[in-house]
Amino acid sequence: MRLIPFTAKTTSSSPQPFVTFVTKRLTICKLKGLTIQIRKQKTESILRKHPWIFSGAIESDTTQLLDGDIVTATDNRGNFLAVGHFQHATIALRVLSFEDVGINLDFFQKRIQNAFELREKIGLFVKGNNICRLVHGEGDSLPGLIIDFYNGCAVIQCHSIGMFRSIEMISESLKKVLKDDLKAVYSKSSDTLHQREDIVDSYLYGNCSTPHIGQEYGVKHNIDWINGQKTGFFVDQRENRALLGKYAKDKKILNTFCYSGGFSLSALQKGAALVHSLDSSKKAIELTEQNIALNGYTDRHESIVADAMEYMKDLKEDYDIIVLDPPAFAKHRDKRHKAIQGYKRLNAHAIRQIKPGGLIFTFSCSQVVDKYLFNNTVIAAAIDAGRNVRIIEQLHQPGDHPINAFHPEGEYLKGLVIEVE
Repeated sequence: MRLIPFTAKTTSSSPQPFVTFVTKRLTICKLKGLTIQIRKQKTESILRKHPWIFSGAIESDTTQLLDGDIVTATDNRGNFLAVGHFQHATIALRVLSFEDVGINLDFFQKRIQNAFELREKIGLFVKGNNICRLVHGEGDSLPGLIIDFYNGCAVIQCHSIGMFRSIEMISESLKKVLKDDLKAVYSKSSDTLHQREDIVDSYLYGNCSTPHIGQEYGVKHNIDWINGQKTGFFVDQRENRALLGKYAKDKKILNTFCYSGGFSLSALQKGAALVHSLDSSKKAIELTEQNIALNGYTDRHESIVADAMEYMKDLKEDYDIIVLDPPAFAKHRDKRHKAIQGYKRLNAHAIRQIKPGGLIFTFSCSQVVDKYLFNNTVIAAAIDAGRNVRIIEQLHQPGDHPINAFHPEGEYLKGLVIEVE
């Protein structure tokens, strides 16, 4: 892999090597007209608007291309197919447009404006809710880019070198689209682009102290994008947390893999009698307890520091509802079988021990485990546990995590609410 050395920009007024590098490289891309030719038998998925072009589909020599270059893909006759960010990786081109357009500030501003308008359309950015995913990669036709919005601060996470090289234009676009609603822009890509030692997480615009308080359906959350996981919060469970609230009144609930206590807070807000929050991380439990105190629910909450899989083998309490929201058990296809076995064991423990008539909210965020395989795994767990179950809700990611119709891989979060007889 060929890498271009540069220093990440730390503030909007810091020195200019980053900007100079990006400007020069964009000029080179434009003047040289960097292109790749796609093998004749590999154009079908591109014509069907799939936003990934794999390295094996490329006919031409790519050794002179640099990670993050803006490159045009053509067929074997030189006809335009797509333009996107190139990278020396399995996914060689992340398509930004299937039209021959310039990838510039105007391009990013229009895409981010479109993403913002969708969030307004589905009822976000309203009183009591100032947390959302503003840009969701391929779902918003900006593959490699995640932007989460937390009550005035936009946290950018790049999953490609090309997006990181475009980060100044992204930041400027956010300022133009969000206007006075934007107080700060923070870049957090050192984890996702860990092969680059020169990437430093930093503010690109403004500043917000952390932890920073945001609201989700009236529930307050302390969010720390500097020290927390991902961008600081798991935005994708918002609607599923609200759904738990519908069932929570007067119930005794166990929330496993609780992280910062999102499901626990939603249940307590809607009148749960008692909630136990469990996580193997003491730091996660501290975050949960801070959020519980912030919302005034300490009298109906208890924390448990334990390994969820081990703890679930022999529960000491009778729960009305159990939440199973583990981290991804498999991030790659070769780990899928092991992940399925993990999901099966975890769900079997819960099904075996929950009180009759109890509900289990069970999830998988492993992209390589699709919803049909996950459903079958939960059914297999019920068979092992020897109890009858009924599926009463089928769950998925919310509208601010849209799925590009031409990119079904974008449907990563799946879940069920099952009743155990």
